[in-house]
Amino acid sequence: MKRIFLTVFTAISLMSCSADNEVVSDTTPVVPVTPGESMYFPPVTSGSTVWETRSLAELGWNNNAVQPLLDYLNQKHSKSFIILVNGRIVMEQYFNGHTATANWYWASAGKTLTATMTGIAQQEGLLNINNKVSDYLNTGWTSAPLVKENLITNRHLLTMTSGLDDAANGDCVTPDCLTYTADAGTRWAYDNVYVKLQDVVAAASHTSFSSYFNTRLRDKIGMNGMWINTSDGLSVYWSTTRSMARFGLLMLNKGKWNTDPILNETYFNEATNTSQNINLAYGYLWWLNGKSSYHLPQSQLQLPGSIIPSAPADMVMALGKNDQKIYIIPSRKMVVIRMGDAADGSNMALSDFDEVLWQKIKALYE
Repeated sequence: MKRIFLTVFTAISLMSCSADNEVVSDTTPVVPVTPGESMYFPPVTSGSTVWETRSLAELGWNNNAVQPLLDYLNQKHSKSFIILVNGRIVMEQYFNGHTATANWYWASAGKTLTATMTGIAQQEGLLNINNKVSDYLNTGWTSAPLVKENLITNRHLLTMTSGLDDAANGDCVTPDCLTYTADAGTRWAYDNVYVKLQDVVAAASHTSFSSYFNTRLRDKIGMNGMWINTSDGLSVYWSTTRSMARFGLLMLNKGKWNTDPILNETYFNEATNTSQNINLAYGYLWWLNGKSSYHLPQSQLQLPGSIIPSAPADMVMALGKNDQKIYIIPSRKMVVIRMGDAADGSNMALSDFDEVLWQKIKALYE
């Protein structure tokens, strides 16, 4: 997102008078770690703050690495940071007056929420991601020639391969801004046109996207938060950090909340693996670590190697403007959340912050 309006923040952010660098302590007793420990899911009861914890000592992690990590997060304008292992909180920290009850924007990390809702609508038989977008939005949703517009499927929006001009439209997603550059499927370009999937889901479900999202996802896993529309036609999600962690935990468990299947595992696997042959590090609006090459937002260059070399190769990422992060690491049964202002300047999704942050996270457990 290129612009996040201060008035939006003022309207929904829940302010508190807690001290800077607040550490959240949980009253739930720490349960000893046992081999083959099952994954934990916090209660979905409204207003519940119960969430099981694990100490670094129980995990055999290095306590000496904690302060350097926290100092770096604070120095880099973070507002919150959470690590889950097997669903249990290992670290939870708030900075610069932000609190556990305050909402913050997900920016483009919320693209993964849209991808998830598209999958849920498909599993309910409301849409097919292989169908063209105009089947749901009618023709004329772009300014592309009709023959070119009809090439664009829901899958192309999920994979950033619509062929629409990413450079000219900025954040604008009205038809006059969505112009033709290349045939769908032939060019990868990071573009906010993905938000049209929310319109597809709304049309297919005969309800608003936010209402469908609340009943099919948010309320089922105990998240809070809301979608806020911007003047450019985008829709940005705001929530607490723990709500972002709940979504990360759902994805760590392949779309199931405990035993409740929220998202079909087949679709989850498609979404979190390479989705096309142009940018190997991109799934369905998810970023993928550990691939042999990748593209950056607003660039057609193919770069060699993994996006974040210091991080685990199996890591899946939701990345948003100004360093909003969800890192999911299946091999370590781990979810990491970072919310805040940009670590350095402004960025679309990826930054050098990711690499240094992961060096400091790995120092905890290696």
